Amino acid sequence: MADNNHYERRRFSRIPFDAQGHIIGKQGDLYPNCAVIDVCLKGLLLKKPDNWTGQLGQSYDIDLILDHAQVVIRMVSTVAHIDPEQIGFECQQLDLDSLSHLKRLISLNLADESLLHRELSTLISQ
Repeated sequence: MADNNHYERRRFSRIPFDAQGHIIGKQGDLYPNCAVIDVCLKGLLLKKPDNWTGQLGQSYDIDLILDHAQVVIRMVSTVAHIDPEQIGFECQQLDLDSLSHLKRLISLNLADESLLHRELSTLISQ
């Protein structure tokens, strides 16, 4: 069972999101079309592929495919946690276009724009 204090300490709003993500490993391993569970400014949660061999702390490139591949959010991420059904990734790097798309995605799904500004401030100060 998950630690409830972990969720209470969360500083970034998780947005449930129906999309696909491609996980690309540094050694050439590829896990295409993984279901996205949720995203936030600091990372994302994906359904774990059946053939997953990755480990905690490993770095991967993640491509979030939006609008029938019209928009791709690219991030360099590390594996933060692995559960039997899902993998949590912490975003380490985003290009400016990807950050812009992610910010827009989150702002459209948050009811309070001030929450987005607070989360961006937290992200910048880290």
